[in-house]
Amino acid sequence: MEYTQHCASPLGGITLAGDGEALTGLWFDGQKYFAATLSAPHEERRLPVFARTERWLAAYFDGEAPDFTPPLRPKGTAFQREVWDVLLTIPYGQTTTYGRIAETLARRHGRRSLSAQAVGAAVARNPISLLIPCHRVVGANGALTGYAGGLEKKARLLALERGE
Repeated sequence: MEYTQHCASPLGGITLAGDGEALTGLWFDGQKYFAATLSAPHEERRLPVFARTERWLAAYFDGEAPDFTPPLRPKGTAFQREVWDVLLTIPYGQTTTYGRIAETLARRHGRRSLSAQAVGAAVARNPISLLIPCHRVVGANGALTGYAGGLEKKARLLALERGE
């Protein structure tokens, strides 16, 4: 069984999803792919993992790099989860590109190359926004591209992390 809880943020409403032990989803209300991985039978309930996530969000939106992460259990393909694991290594306040992530994964698998577009598709399907920091991925020229929550939110999140 999955559970949900709604909370507010400076960028609008957020829906949390969890399995009772770990966070399985975090979406800005109305974003692209909203609740795409949420199972049909679910109910609203307050859970300890949601309380931890709310503490993480409070620190984050106060402009701090949270020093803890609630347990995460994103649902996706093996490739998507591998991309999301790379996203977790991007430090607070820094960015990387889809191409660099593709290079990292290609090296891991002993391949010469991997499609940056395939990486972009996996990044777009990230079911746990903010905590798995897909907003820290930019285009090859540093341009803000492709954020399921919208480019305005992406810009605001990156500015927050830069202390602006």
